[in-house]
Amino acid sequence: MSRPPGRKQENHKISRELFVLTYGALVAQLCKDYEKDEDVNTCLDKMGYGIGVRLIDDFLARSAVKKCRSYSETADMIAQVAFKMYLGVTPSVSCSSAAGNEFSLILDKNPLVDFVEELPAERASLCYCNLLCGVIRGALEMVHLAAEVTFLQDRLKGDAVTEIGITFLRKAEDRKHKR
Repeated sequence: MSRPPGRKQENHKISRELFVLTYGALVAQLCKDYEKDEDVNTCLDKMGYGIGVRLIDDFLARSAVKKCRSYSETADMIAQVAFKMYLGVTPSVSCSSAAGNEFSLILDKNPLVDFVEELPAERASLCYCNLLCGVIRGALEMVHLAAEVTFLQDRLKGDAVTEIGITFLRKAEDRKHKR
């Protein structure tokens, strides 16, 4: 028995919608569990970090990408391959430092907020999509790239775009054991 054409894409859309709704429920529950937005932000970052640590293996296996030779190649890979593969969007990348170690991923459309209109006034410092920062940071760490990842702008807070800042700190050194 064969599948009707277009069935796989339909399942993908349902899965993405289910993920987005589940994510919204998760953030709502964290807001109930923690009084401070900073605690919710930290929890989302930690959860994302754990996902990123595990997701990098799947990404490397499915994408068959080669090792990036520069920070700009790495930022492009995150935007053009990883975001497209897992979220179905391709953010634009801009370098924001002369040293070439600071980049911004600018999302015109953020699929994690498809069903969110705005943040409540009492949650003004909540970073609703902070999970993404943790995912990126965790995945980069697993390929030996230390980075600081933060939200610079957020449409949920009234900004024109959603912007994630990535600052590559240094390459993590491989430690060799002396015998």
